[in-house]
Amino acid sequence: MPRDIEITYRAKNIYDDWVHNAYWQFLIIPVENDSQHNVEIEFNNSLFAITENSINGYGFKTLRIHPKKKFKKVTFEAKFKLTKEDIDPFDFKINPNVLAAHAELQKLDFRINYERFLKATTFTNLSFAQEQLYAFDSTISIFKNLENLNHWVYNFIEFSTGATDVSTMLNDVVTNKKGVCQDFAHLFCALARINGIPTRYVSGYLDQTHGFKGDSQMHAWVECYIPEIGWKGFDPTNNILADMNHIKVCHGKDYNDCAPLKGIIYSLGTNKTTHSVTLQSQQ
Repeated sequence: MPRDIEITYRAKNIYDDWVHNAYWQFLIIPVENDSQHNVEIEFNNSLFAITENSINGYGFKTLRIHPKKKFKKVTFEAKFKLTKEDIDPFDFKINPNVLAAHAELQKLDFRINYERFLKATTFTNLSFAQEQLYAFDSTISIFKNLENLNHWVYNFIEFSTGATDVSTMLNDVVTNKKGVCQDFAHLFCALARINGIPTRYVSGYLDQTHGFKGDSQMHAWVECYIPEIGWKGFDPTNNILADMNHIKVCHGKDYNDCAPLKGIIYSLGTNKTTHSVTLQSQQ
């Protein structure tokens, strides 16, 4: 049965000195797809700056703000409403010819078509030794391998708020074995790509009624392309498949493509930024 979802995203920036010029881009709008419909958007800021709508390089909607007056404090509030369909993430058939499915991954056309999501990036780069952490088993299905990887990453990293930030490199996460959802997603992306699976980083929201890890902020998970099945979502932070509890905003190669807020600020001194997300759902 479909759910009606209401999401409130808030951000507050406080600066020591006057900000004379600023540009922000928000990538926080739920995308419309097979399981998400009727998205409504309400966005406000305390400076009453005009909101401009734009589309990023992956085709996802963004909100852009450029205030015309100086300030030391600014708050943003976005409210979204949408309908989320209950789609069974296991509703697909697996090719019993396991060897043929694995062989598809090695074909040149396949690797060219999905090259963007097979390459290592700044945030999904591992040392040679770390690349050997997890190897796929060619005697079982690609989907089962990905389920096993999901479980492995879930157990390998301890979820620890504050252990990393958005600039932490994957080498450090693997060494310390602590992180948050973006680190789980980056490690999954890295190991899946090394094993020939096109994998994209996903940003969005998580239903807050089930006690999932990472539900108090914007969440991160992954989507993998499986031949003859298509893109399937995996949430290694919670060791589950992405389902109706996951509200997708966008995807990209890594966090840098999906950062909820990017900005250029012309000011001196330090600043403090806080974010919060609340989500309510009704069936």
